[in-house]
Amino acid sequence: MIYLDYNATTPIDKNVYKAMQPYLEMQFGNPSNSYELGQFAKKGVENARSQVADLIGAKTSEILFTGCGSESNNMVVKGVAYTYKSKGRHIVTSCIEHPAILAPLAFLEKNGYEVTYLPVNEKGLVNPEDLRKAIRKDTILVTVMHSNNEVGTLQPIQELGKICREKDVLFHTDASQSLGKVEIDVSKLPIDFLTIAGHKLYAPKGIGALYIRGGLEIEPLLHGASQESGRRAGTENVPYAVALGEAAVQAKEHLKKDELLQIREYFYNTLKEAFGDRIHLNGDGVNRLPNTLNVSFIGSIGGDILAALPEICASTGSACHSGSKTISPVLAAMGVEEKIALGAIRFSVGRYTTKFEIDQAVNQLIMYFEAFRNHNSIS
Repeated sequence: MIYLDYNATTPIDKNVYKAMQPYLEMQFGNPSNSYELGQFAKKGVENARSQVADLIGAKTSEILFTGCGSESNNMVVKGVAYTYKSKGRHIVTSCIEHPAILAPLAFLEKNGYEVTYLPVNEKGLVNPEDLRKAIRKDTILVTVMHSNNEVGTLQPIQELGKICREKDVLFHTDASQSLGKVEIDVSKLPIDFLTIAGHKLYAPKGIGALYIRGGLEIEPLLHGASQESGRRAGTENVPYAVALGEAAVQAKEHLKKDELLQIREYFYNTLKEAFGDRIHLNGDGVNRLPNTLNVSFIGSIGGDILAALPEICASTGSACHSGSKTISPVLAAMGVEEKIALGAIRFSVGRYTTKFEIDQAVNQLIMYFEAFRNHNSIS
C-alpha cells in the first residue's frame, strides 16, 4: 500500500497514542468528579486544551473540545445564526467550502436565512473585494475555509478578516486542513472562530476543537450539563482530548521543518518528468498547502486510474466525493475544463511519506498508461 491521501485522514502518531493510552486504561475517571481519579482526568483535559491553544496562539479559555471538525463548523454556523438572528439573517461563504459548512447553510436557507456564495478564480481564491461588496447591514457571519481540501489553495484570511472587522461582522475559518502544515496564529489574525479536526493532525478520528475568540458567546449545539464551561454538553472524551493535545505539540515541532514541501515537490517533478504536458496542475502553484498535489491526467478519468491501481491510496477530489466520475464541484467552480477536470487526482503527502513510495507510485502510473496505450493500439 502506498498511502498518498493524508488530506483525507492521518495515522495516529506514536507519541499521540502513547499519551492517550493511560486514559484508555487505568486513568478512566470522569473529569466532573471531585475525587482523585476524576481530577486526574480533568488535568489531562486542561493540559490538552493548553497544548492546542499554544499551537494556534490562543488563550486556553478560547479552546472548546468537540467531536470533530464537522461539529465545530455546525456549532459556529447554527450558533451564530440563532444568537444573532435579531441583527440579521444573511451569511456569506465561498462556493468551494466543505460539505460541513455547505450543509448547515443549506439547512438555514430552508429556515428563512439567506446565503451569498462568493466565486473563486482559476486558482481557487476568493477575491476580498467580492466579500466587501457582499456584506450587508443584515450580515451576521462570514465563513471561508483557511485552505481548500482538494487543491490546497490558501485563502487570503488576513484580508478577508480585516474586511469583516471593518464591517463589524463575525468571521469564521475552517482550518482543518491547514493545521500542522502551515503556521496559524489567531492572535495576529482578525478571526472570531477557527475549526480544528484531530484526524487531520495525526490524532484519532472523533475529536475536534473550536477556537472562539474571548468575549464571544454563541448558543451551544449540544444542550445538557455544564461541561466545557457550559458550551458543549456531554462527558468529555478524555483520551481523545489528550491525544489532540499531544498532536498539537508534535505539529508544532514538525512545522519547523519543510519536509512536506520537499517530498511534494519531488513528487511533482517526478510526475512532470514522466508525463510532461500530459498532466495539469490544479490550483495555485505557490500559494497552497505544502503537502497537496492535485493534478489532472489529461484525457483520462481520475477514478478509473485509481481503480486500476488499488495499491495507491489517493482521491479523485475530497474524500467525501471519491468514487464519483462527475467533475469535482471545486474544480468546476475554478473553471477547469471538463476534459482536464475529469482526470483529476488529489495526492496529499504526509509525515511518513518517503521518496521510495513516490517512486513506486509514479512507476505504477507509468505502467498503467503504457498498458492503456498498448490496449488501444491492439484494439
